[in-house]
Amino acid sequence: MKCVDLFSGCGGLSLGFEKAGVDIVAAIDHWPKSVDVYNDNFSHPCYLHDLKNEDGALEIINKYAPDMIAGGPPCQDFSSAGKRDESLGRADMTYHFSNIVCTYKPKWFVMENVERIKKSRILSDVVSQYEKSGYGLTAVILSAEYCNVPQARKRFFLIGGLGEKNNILAPVLKNQLNNNPMTIRDYLGDSLGLNYYYRHPRNYSRRGIFSIDEPSPTVRGVNRPLPPGYKKHPGDPVSVELSNIRPLTTIERSCLQTFPNTFKFNGTKTNLEQMIGNAVPVNLAEFVAKGVLEYCKTGEIKEQKQQSLFPATEKFVMPSKALHADNLVRVSTRL
Repeated sequence: MKCVDLFSGCGGLSLGFEKAGVDIVAAIDHWPKSVDVYNDNFSHPCYLHDLKNEDGALEIINKYAPDMIAGGPPCQDFSSAGKRDESLGRADMTYHFSNIVCTYKPKWFVMENVERIKKSRILSDVVSQYEKSGYGLTAVILSAEYCNVPQARKRFFLIGGLGEKNNILAPVLKNQLNNNPMTIRDYLGDSLGLNYYYRHPRNYSRRGIFSIDEPSPTVRGVNRPLPPGYKKHPGDPVSVELSNIRPLTTIERSCLQTFPNTFKFNGTKTNLEQMIGNAVPVNLAEFVAKGVLEYCKTGEIKEQKQQSLFPATEKFVMPSKALHADNLVRVSTRL
């Protein structure tokens, strides 16, 4: 299956899709710094192009005749870390993504965003647009720590299949989930040489010190040192000596995003931190792509698993909470 990655950033989604077996043939992004990093790491081209210019984007896409279009439109206007103002203009890129998809009409599309997008008017608008264009839609909120990522990061995915039924992929994705959340130690072992680290909180009502024996909090585009005079939060480990605590390095944080050690990150620390924080975790992208490919390969879902939770129906269902193993166990016991 051939795919073009829009809003590709430095390539987390592309790399994950490639690991799953998708043939990424081209990518498009508007930030020169991330385009440079992308082109340092992939054999196919990443084009520097503003996706507000939909006709220009379609010219690029048509050259490659992909079966799938994937991408994560900018999410700051929906994010809990942003101003959450849909009128700021970045959220409009979700419309540009849907316009491009519905004009080109690939067999499949995958859109990634933050969980809060499910409450937005924009999502309701594009869902209607996709349905009118003949797409059957599956929407899921995935907890990355149950998808082979050592990070408690929740992300919304809207997946469309041309001529498919609504919700058809939810059972496939649930069947892939791990039973237990992945910790940093599970993924990296003792390679970091520490047991605790500092992650700067958005405000000091939240803890700042974390253990590698838990999933990391969401990797953001900001990475600050432990401030002088930091006072322990009640949630911080009691026995920790602050003199031994440091933040993770830029490259260590890329590992939490499941980029491999071979991935080349060139640029300033500020730019790289932003690229890494904005990226789709590689293993989360691989998880989603495997679900699509598994469905395409089998063409059906085993009946007994289809009836577990969210059975495939004609009516599109918006998820109310993240999909992870704990939810599956709790819900299953009620059925």
